[in-house]
Amino acid sequence: MDQVSLVIILFAALLIPLVMAKFKINSLPTAVMEIIVGIVLGPSLLNIVKMTTSISQLSTIGVIVLLFLSGLEIDFSLFKKRRTALTPLEQKQAGNLPKYSPVRLSVYAYSTVIILSLLLAAAFKVSGLFSDFWLATILFGTISLGIVIAALKEKELLSKAFGQTVLLISVFGELIPMMGLTLYASIFGSNSQSLWLLLLILAVAALLLLRFKPFFNFYQNINKSTTQLDIRLAFFLIVTMVTVAETVGAENILGAFVAGIVLKLLQPSESTRERLDSIGYGFFIPIFFISTGVDLNLRTILTSGKTLLLIPLFFLAYMVAKLGGYWVLKLRFKQANAIAGTALTATTMTMVLAVLRVAKSMKTITSDQSGAFLLAALLTCIVSPLIFNKFYSAEKEDLVKTAVHFIGANLSTVPVAQQLRKGWYDVKMYTNHPQNYETYHAQIPVQLLENFSAEQLEAQGVFDADILVLGHIDAERNYTLAKAAKDYGVKRIIVRFEDRNVLNEHEDELRDLGIEVYNTPEANITLLRSLIESPSTLLMLQDTENSIYEVRVVNHLYTNVQIKNLQFAKDITISEVIRNRKVIVPNGNTLIQYGDRLIFTGSKQDAPRIRQALATAN
Repeated sequence: MDQVSLVIILFAALLIPLVMAKFKINSLPTAVMEIIVGIVLGPSLLNIVKMTTSISQLSTIGVIVLLFLSGLEIDFSLFKKRRTALTPLEQKQAGNLPKYSPVRLSVYAYSTVIILSLLLAAAFKVSGLFSDFWLATILFGTISLGIVIAALKEKELLSKAFGQTVLLISVFGELIPMMGLTLYASIFGSNSQSLWLLLLILAVAALLLLRFKPFFNFYQNINKSTTQLDIRLAFFLIVTMVTVAETVGAENILGAFVAGIVLKLLQPSESTRERLDSIGYGFFIPIFFISTGVDLNLRTILTSGKTLLLIPLFFLAYMVAKLGGYWVLKLRFKQANAIAGTALTATTMTMVLAVLRVAKSMKTITSDQSGAFLLAALLTCIVSPLIFNKFYSAEKEDLVKTAVHFIGANLSTVPVAQQLRKGWYDVKMYTNHPQNYETYHAQIPVQLLENFSAEQLEAQGVFDADILVLGHIDAERNYTLAKAAKDYGVKRIIVRFEDRNVLNEHEDELRDLGIEVYNTPEANITLLRSLIESPSTLLMLQDTENSIYEVRVVNHLYTNVQIKNLQFAKDITISEVIRNRKVIVPNGNTLIQYGDRLIFTGSKQDAPRIRQALATAN
C-alpha cells in the first residue's frame, strides 16, 4: 500500500498544474490546490491514500526543502545602506524619492503585525477559546513567503517598490515566527536544550559561509553536469544545518532556513537556483503539501462544535493581524494597492504547517485545534490572492519612461530620436546651432542652447537622464562633456567620435569609465560587411514595419523555455543568442537561459512590448 499511495500522490502532483493550466485557474496558488486535492484523496473524502512511514519521511524532507528555498529567496541587497558619497544626479534624484523606502515600510508594517498578534492571542486566551498565548501569537504573525513570491512573480512586481515592500513584510513574517517557534520549543519543549546553544546554529552558519565563500567561484568554474557541485554543496548545507539545529534542541526547519540564507550569501548563479527549485517543487514539496491535505481528516474535525466555531475565528484573526499594514502601505502607495498588499500579506500557510507540526509533537495543541488553524490558513490562501488580483494596479512610479537626452541635432541623431519617441522613451534633444534648430524643430522638439558648456548643460537639466547621447560633430567637445556627465552621475553615456585621432587618444579611458563610443565610418564598415555576409541585413534595416531589437532576459517566466514554446514565438524572429560573451545561432529547441541577450526582429507594434516583458526583472 505504501507504493500505491505514493504513486497516487505523485500522479496527482503531475496532474494538478496541468488541470489548472487547462481550466485557467490562476486565482489560487498551486500549493493550495495540492492541499485541497490531498483532502479529497485522504480520509476526508475518497480515502484512497494513506499516510505511511515513507510518505511521512518524504513529507518531512519536503518541508525542509521548502524552508531552505524560502531562505534562498531573501534579497539582502534591499538591506544595504545607501552610499554616503552620492553623485550630483543621485543627490538631485534623492530629493524626488519617496519619503518611505521599502525597508522602512516593511519594518513599520510588520511591527503592527506583532502588536495585533499579541492582542488577538490575549483575546483568545481570556475568552478561553485557545489558552496557549505564545503559540497563538506565533501563528497569527505568520505570512506565507512562498505564496506571496508566486503572486508577485505572476504580476512581475519583484523589481518594483511595491513588490519589494510586500516581499520584505513577508520575509519578516516567516523569519520572526521561525525564531519565535525556536524559542517556544526551547522553553516549553520537554527535551529542549539550553537557549544559549541556539547561538551554535548561527556560529556554524557563519563558519560555513566563511569556509565556502573563497571556493564558491572555483566550484562554479569546474561545475559539470556529471558533478553538479553547486547542488551537492546545497544539500551538504541543508543536512549540516538541520543536524546542528536538532542537536541543540531547535527545529530542523530553522536549520534548513538558515542553510538557505548561507547559500544565498554565497551568491549562487541563477542556474543553480533554478535546478534547486526543480528538485524541490518538482518532487519533495508537492508531496509535503498533498500529504498535509491527506493528514487532515475533515470528518473528525468538523464533528466538533468548538472546531466549527474556531475556524472562522482563526481566519478572522489571521486577517485582522495584518490590517495595520494597510495604513503603513498607504504612506507610499495608492489606496487600492494598500488593500491589495495587506490582503496578500494575510496569506499564511507554510509556517502554519511547520508550527503546527512542532506543536503537535510537543503535545501543546489538540488535533481539532490544529485542524481549525490549518483550515483557517487554507481559507486565507483562497481569499487573499483573490482580493490582491482584484485591487492591484500599476503605480505611477512604475510607469515612468526611460529618459534619453540627445546633445546635437543632426542627420545622425534626429531620425533615431523620432523612432524612440514612438516607444517607451522620454526623448529630449538639444542643439547650439540656430540653423539646425530651424531645420529640425518642426520634425521633433529641439531646445536651442547658447553653448554646450558642462555648467550650462547641468543647469538646464540636460544631464538629468537615464541615457545621454553625445551626437555632436565636435569630438573634443563630446569627450569633455562625456567625462563631465559621468562625474555628474549619468548611468549610461553614448559618445560619437568622427575624428579617429581623438578616438584613438581617448577610447581606452572612456571605455574604462563605462562610456560607450561609436564612429560612423566603422559603423558603415560593419554594416557593409554584414550586407556582404548576410544580404538579408539590408532588408531588415530598410523594413518600415519591422525593426531589430536587443534585450537581456531577466524575467523568469521566459527562462528555461524553448524558443518554439515562447508564447510570442510567432511574433518575432530570434537571430542570435549571446550567452557568456559567446554567440549562439538558435533554433526552435534552443533553451532560453537567465541573462541571455537576444537579438531579434519584430514588428514595431509588437516587438517593444515583447522586449519590455523579457527585460522586466522577476
